[in-house]
Amino acid sequence: MTNDEQEIRQLVATWMSATKAGDIDTVLGLMTEDVVFLIAGCPPMRGRDAYAAAARPKPGQAAPKFDGTSEIQEITVCGDLAYMWTNLTVVVTPPGSDQTITRTGNTLTILKKQYGRWLLARDANLLVTVPKPTT
Repeated sequence: MTNDEQEIRQLVATWMSATKAGDIDTVLGLMTEDVVFLIAGCPPMRGRDAYAAAARPKPGQAAPKFDGTSEIQEITVCGDLAYMWTNLTVVVTPPGSDQTITRTGNTLTILKKQYGRWLLARDANLLVTVPKPTT
């Protein structure tokens, strides 16, 4: 495994642990200023500021809790650009609830090496909600 691949795997690990900890500032530091997120059924989210606005709780509201796993399936590095695809599962617990929402699926991510480190630049998120079992 190359140093670039190791750095990208560390970026993913840091992203996941910071998200779980509610550390939005660390997550923001892992993306380019002009990041674009493509999420099925939603308009594109363009820019780090848009991500921050969506991720931060509104004044007086608690933040949801996040957990999940990211299983990297492939990383390809081409100079200062790289792409990877993952199997991602995200479990969200809304504030004040003990009920979880699980979304799972694949992502396709483009990364750029800027300032000597890898940053997420584009992300196509194909997660779908897992239906709750009926009893």
